[in-house]
Amino acid sequence: MIKIKMYKGLLFSLVFLSLLSSCKEKEVKKKPNFLFILVDDQPYDALESSKRYPFLKTPNMQRLQDEGVTFKNYFVTQSICSPSRASFLTGVYPHIHGVNQNNKYVDPDWNDFEPYSVYLQKAGYETAHIGKIHMAHFHGKKHIRPGFDYWYSFIGQGEYFDPMVNDNGKEYVQKGYITDILTEKAVDWLDHRDPSKPFMLNLWHKGVHEPHSPAPRHEWMYKNDSLPTPPYDTHLENFKGKPEWQRIKAWDSKWKEYVHSDTIAPKPWPIKGYKFKKLLECLGAVDESVGRVLAELDRLGELDNTVIIFSSDNGYFMGEHGYWDKRIAYENSMRIPMIIRYPKKIKPGTSTDKLALNIDLAPTILDLAGIKAPDYMQGASMVPLFDTQKDDKDWRKAFMFEYYVDDAYPYAGPNMLAIRTEKYKLVDDFLSDDIDELYDLENDPGEMHNLINDPEYDSIEKDLREKLEDLKIKYKYNPDRDWWLRTQIPEKKQK
Repeated sequence: MIKIKMYKGLLFSLVFLSLLSSCKEKEVKKKPNFLFILVDDQPYDALESSKRYPFLKTPNMQRLQDEGVTFKNYFVTQSICSPSRASFLTGVYPHIHGVNQNNKYVDPDWNDFEPYSVYLQKAGYETAHIGKIHMAHFHGKKHIRPGFDYWYSFIGQGEYFDPMVNDNGKEYVQKGYITDILTEKAVDWLDHRDPSKPFMLNLWHKGVHEPHSPAPRHEWMYKNDSLPTPPYDTHLENFKGKPEWQRIKAWDSKWKEYVHSDTIAPKPWPIKGYKFKKLLECLGAVDESVGRVLAELDRLGELDNTVIIFSSDNGYFMGEHGYWDKRIAYENSMRIPMIIRYPKKIKPGTSTDKLALNIDLAPTILDLAGIKAPDYMQGASMVPLFDTQKDDKDWRKAFMFEYYVDDAYPYAGPNMLAIRTEKYKLVDDFLSDDIDELYDLENDPGEMHNLINDPEYDSIEKDLREKLEDLKIKYKYNPDRDWWLRTQIPEKKQK
């Protein structure tokens, strides 16, 4: 009898250990979740940690930085909403996916360049897109883009208050403030999803896009704070030695009609000061949203198994060089914040200076999910950069930035193509009657001194132009995507 009891006890122990081992193995093999929080028009230095605005408080964004990795040199391949968002989704340049304007008829070529959501869905993920998509202005079920089990979005820019929303194809007016609406919808989806599946959630905000309308609880929160002048005194820009079109953009917004003139005086500071404070006030609700979603993930026990990505769709001028908005090839326009939190692979409070791009995000997500990225994706997985102590010598040393004259904002600037290395930037504006730009970013981080006509930099200019030609080949540069635009415009709209 004693031997039987001992045998049963041993058997129970073995079964228990086997189950325990199986549970641990499943835990190790558990696929990561993904939460991608995308802000609209957040400047790369509009973070509490940057100290650019001493009064700015973004504690939840700061938490992500404290617990994750910050990419100090993260850029978009084109600096306007639709092209950038399409590049995030597809991992390819705008001249490839076909969206190079904020045009209400144009979507990416989804058949040839499927978004990362499609691959995650095929791999068993439950997926959702909550927030801004911009791109083509589809209504009803057609508004739902490929690869999403749940869809909650709106047409174009949407509205800050009481917006018309598209809830899985059904359209109605939702009362409230847009950032709060999207946040609560995201929390609700997290609560009601299938817990047996890994998930991917895009939480893509309208904030902090114009018209910069903060939540009532945040309005005037910085009323008594002075807006500091930009670093490197870029507000003192007088455009000496710079392309003429830039002077025109800064002063009368009619560069195509401009008549040659001498260098002009800088704009008086603060430039659009009231407007910029409103943008920063809009960040209040976005930061609260980050905290709200983090708290929900923690409550659900999914926080540390979720790759949390925080970024912006493009940069934004806050008075630098006399500008507001974005689009052109200055750092303030093309550079964006990027923070990733994932404690299983990322050491807390780290940062990297490597040049990374919005087209890198799609292959990074797929890599972390154990999915091979399709050959058409032009970006590279950023997973090797998570180990910031390791010097990845094979990582890119230069990249290409593009811009196309915007139908809605023709005054913003001409077509341009730029190459940005770790030290230099060359901008070709394709204008036969104007000059290009060349900046030594190491010695002139504010891009105040155009060196294009300095003979001491002739060899550097030559080298950059050759490298740019190589990048054009690598990324299959094709500036003429009108054929794709024409296929998307209804016949009655064609001229």
